[in-house]
Amino acid sequence: MGLLTTSHSYRRPKICRAESNLGRCGFRGSSHIGVPYSTSKGPGVSHPYDSGHVAMTYTGLACLVLLGDDLSRVNKEACLMGLKALQLEDGSFYAVPEGSENDMRFVYCAACICYMLDDWSGMDIKKAIDYIRGSMSYDNGIGQGAGLESHGGSTFCAVAALSLMGKLEEMFSQRELNRIRRWCIMRQQNGFQGRPNKPVDTCYSFWVGATLELLDVFQYTNFQKNRNYILSTQDRLVGGFAKWPDSHPDPLHAYFGICGLSLIGEANLRRVHPALNVSQRAFEYLQHLHRTWRGT
Repeated sequence: MGLLTTSHSYRRPKICRAESNLGRCGFRGSSHIGVPYSTSKGPGVSHPYDSGHVAMTYTGLACLVLLGDDLSRVNKEACLMGLKALQLEDGSFYAVPEGSENDMRFVYCAACICYMLDDWSGMDIKKAIDYIRGSMSYDNGIGQGAGLESHGGSTFCAVAALSLMGKLEEMFSQRELNRIRRWCIMRQQNGFQGRPNKPVDTCYSFWVGATLELLDVFQYTNFQKNRNYILSTQDRLVGGFAKWPDSHPDPLHAYFGICGLSLIGEANLRRVHPALNVSQRAFEYLQHLHRTWRGT
């Protein structure tokens, strides 16, 4: 987010908060899910499925920080209580309070929310760490949950979450970290693949590349081959990046293509922060907010 250096006069985003009660709070992906508001319980009470979403809360907060908002209008207590209500006994998180998939993606989103709000009361850290450790596979990558296949995306989510907690080197021994490093480095073909024996894909230049950056070994990959692959997926007619060459570009791969190029130091791109997945400029502004809140 915000990796291009072009200067713009940003407008405040219209990001909606669902605050009907503290167990359902957070940000939604849009202002309304398309169902009528309930009137049986009084005005202002929304539909039972009209609640915050953990990934939207993460990206909503990230967008606000990116745009230079001071987060003073965010109900931090409500966000954190809503987040806490999403954590399961095994340490993972639902995306929404009415139930959903629960896996490493949402553990990562929860860690980002707590980090950005500078308050870890929204999760049981020990349970989350236990979930992460239990998700390491036999081949030393990390899956979406215990017993599941190692994956570049879930390995990133686990490593980045622990990094944001400040627990990465505490929870994994150097031997374990070296094994994760090896698994990730082996994912480079020209670009990066998400799993063994799968084709390379533009987005893993960030997911795996950022993991290697957090593990301090990204410099041992082949930057030129990675760059060549990312650029080979660019559509020079309509713009954007695709997952594969000669495929249709899409916003997700366009974004992560830029992120992958940022990681290797491509000219005219802002540096991406590898754990929080925002620009380094936005991360530094967030650090400033934290110091202000703490009075330091």
